Amino acid sequence: MLSAIGALVRPAARERIRTAAVAFNNRPLRWLIRALSIAVLLVAWQYASDAKARLSFMTFALAPSPSQAFDSLMELGRSGKLLAHVEASLMRVLAGYAIAVIIGIALGCVIARNRFFEDLLLTPLELLRPIPAVAWIPLAILMFPSSEASMIFITCAGALFPILLNTIQGVRDIDERLIASARTLGASGRVIVIEIIGPGALPSIFTGLSIGMGTSWFCLVTAEMISGQFGIGYFTWESYSLQNYPDIVAGMVIIGSLGFLSSAAIARIGAALTPWRTKKSMLHKSRDPQ
Repeated sequence: MLSAIGALVRPAARERIRTAAVAFNNRPLRWLIRALSIAVLLVAWQYASDAKARLSFMTFALAPSPSQAFDSLMELGRSGKLLAHVEASLMRVLAGYAIAVIIGIALGCVIARNRFFEDLLLTPLELLRPIPAVAWIPLAILMFPSSEASMIFITCAGALFPILLNTIQGVRDIDERLIASARTLGASGRVIVIEIIGPGALPSIFTGLSIGMGTSWFCLVTAEMISGQFGIGYFTWESYSLQNYPDIVAGMVIIGSLGFLSSAAIARIGAALTPWRTKKSMLHKSRDPQ
């Protein structure tokens, strides 16, 4: 009796699950859900600011509303004041990030493929990795001749470790049988790197690149707040010092937008350079749920 009922219920349940999965994979619907989540957050924030809401653990009495932050953004855009800060931050991020990419990928490949260099380099790097960016700032100011160089160093340090560790993991995850087979067929070391190690590690490397871009913005803004004279972080901290609270939120929006767009750009580049991973993901999503 129960087995007969189960046999009748299972197809209907499967059909409902399949319908829900198809609806969830609908791209316009997913974008609508994302937009609605942001809209709900903004409406709740606007209401809390207008009502000067007080909770047991926080208050909105002095917090600027989204409408005030938007007005501040428009005014800053018209005056051009923000442009110089954005340009300064972008140049620092690009410089520090580029250095981190070169060092992180090169060291990651060497450490993953060579036991001697793993023993020599990985332990000191792991000891340095937990040190937060803000702890490096006083030492960087002492070590480097200019605040500009010190901020680029801090940005590089923040981006380096996600790139390094993901590169190591990506290279280590490559099936050694593929490399052994290639050597048996007479492939040179250069061919193995280009044809096997590079493509095999690329998805993991791009994961590290995307994470590293986000951490580089975080570290840069921290450094600019403490030792900078231009930049988004400096602008945000200066706005707080001058009690210009809507500009604080405007600076935060700019930081978040720049970080999001740069990480999204890297993810797009990674998807374009690793089409096999994209196709695999699409095939996985297209399977009927069981």
